[in-house]
Amino acid sequence: MAEVFFAGPCGRLEGRFYRSENPTAPMMLVLPPDPKQGATMNNKVTYTLFQAFAGLGFSVLRLNYRGVGTSAGQMDGTGAGELADAIAALDWLQALDSDGNKCWISGYAFGAWIGAQVMMRRPEIQGFVFATPCVHQHDFNFLTPCPASGLITQGTEDTLVEESAVARLAEQLDENPSVNVEYAPLKADHLYTNKLKELYNTILRVVPTLKLKKMKRGKKFAKAIIPNDDY
Repeated sequence: MAEVFFAGPCGRLEGRFYRSENPTAPMMLVLPPDPKQGATMNNKVTYTLFQAFAGLGFSVLRLNYRGVGTSAGQMDGTGAGELADAIAALDWLQALDSDGNKCWISGYAFGAWIGAQVMMRRPEIQGFVFATPCVHQHDFNFLTPCPASGLITQGTEDTLVEESAVARLAEQLDENPSVNVEYAPLKADHLYTNKLKELYNTILRVVPTLKLKKMKRGKKFAKAIIPNDDY
């Protein structure tokens, strides 16, 4: 895993990047939660998503939005700035590989909302994984019809985001007959406290049934250490 910096709309953005041993591996962009709530790319759910996709053989990038960590610019928090940063990150990823159509996107909470907007703007995105999409704060109706197959996870003991609302979102997205949207409720709270390994294993189990091409598992991350506490 390498520290990387790339050009964003407001200056240099900070990220962490894992390059797969498989030169034809798809790219995955992982987006963190709301920076206004103190979240960074080192948020433990975001880190778990990163580790899971690396373990599946993806080349993976996670980033700090503008004004977070050592990323340049002023923190936005409205979504507009973070969306622009996410698109810049995806551009950077695609520039690393000529086969840029093999792209996925993932995000946790606010990051899922940003990722969903990126997905609607970039038809080359083939799949997604959203952990606890923040349906209590933001409207996801723009995702209908859903343009790609994916996985949605949600904690059944989450006191911030209503589990039934996330289940309805997953059901709505799965109505598109050309895609497959899986829903995985986990017995977890909003932070997946002591359930991060279960989240990790769920991704490793479900994503291979969604992806379009067989990928070589990344040996380096086959036995990733997943944190078991919250932020």
